[in-house]
Amino acid sequence: MVGSALVRRLKAGGYANLLTPGLAQLDLTDQAAVTAFFAAEKPDYVFLAAAKVGGIHANYSYPAEFIHSNLVIQNNVIHQAWLNGVKRLLFLGSSCIYPRDAAQPMSEAALLTGPLEPTNAPYALAKIAGLTMCEAYNRQYGTQFVAVMPTNLYGPGDNFHPENSHVLPALIRRFHEARIRGANKPFSNGQGQSPWGDIPEPVVIWGTGTPMREFLYVDDMADGCVFIMELDEATLAAELLSYPKPCFVNLGTGVDVTIRELAETIMEAVGYEGDLAFDPSKPDGTLRKLLDVSRMQALGWQARVPLKEGIEKTYAWFLENQGRVRL
Repeated sequence: MVGSALVRRLKAGGYANLLTPGLAQLDLTDQAAVTAFFAAEKPDYVFLAAAKVGGIHANYSYPAEFIHSNLVIQNNVIHQAWLNGVKRLLFLGSSCIYPRDAAQPMSEAALLTGPLEPTNAPYALAKIAGLTMCEAYNRQYGTQFVAVMPTNLYGPGDNFHPENSHVLPALIRRFHEARIRGANKPFSNGQGQSPWGDIPEPVVIWGTGTPMREFLYVDDMADGCVFIMELDEATLAAELLSYPKPCFVNLGTGVDVTIRELAETIMEAVGYEGDLAFDPSKPDGTLRKLLDVSRMQALGWQARVPLKEGIEKTYAWFLENQGRVRL
């Protein structure tokens, strides 16, 4: 999803000489393969968007994979970028780098000021290591390696798996399937009984529905990334390469909604007219994760696509591409 959006934005901006190897051509966890790729291609600019990502369920189920895969990818690419004289590198992190109880909205200064959210700490630690690596190489080697910390991303090309994806695409799929069936997914408590008696089972969502989340349309994300990579030398040096100023900026909308509000917006976009229920026995995750985007706005950029419009565009893409989306 992220890589495709970056390619769309770069092509729209007139960039034609793009290197976009897929996993079949380049496994970024393979150190020898990454070394050979950089030596052969000598890229001038690198967008490091590759990562192992997922929602609460995936992070909870595969913590070792999340920290190992992401650390290996980052180490390989960032180190080879320096060895091969890359002019600029942009590392994509995540808003989960901030402490669970960070003051809202979360500014870049909140990094490492408290404990992380336990449900995604391995992933967050990998991303913190990545941005710290960028900063360390800048200080020691004079590189121009910077980072953005996007909020929750969604849009065309997303992962729509009902368990291992993030909440927004997972809900799009679940509401779509419920609408198509005309009734909700059969429910059993293990004893062949439904707690709702004869009425249809509502679509059940993890947690209480009260946590608040911020969502950024992926094409807005791509536009923000290219904006950073195109900053003039003086601005980049003053704002992102002047240690101890952070070498990263938050990338978001500055607006958040509750999970319940998100679900209701998706229901409307999908046309599902059933009921909602929430399972408080499942984890909520961090209660609020709103980014302070004032630093990015001061540089001259802000998001454009409202959440409702972005969800409608994402659902339209889903309908057009059901045969090849990740389900």
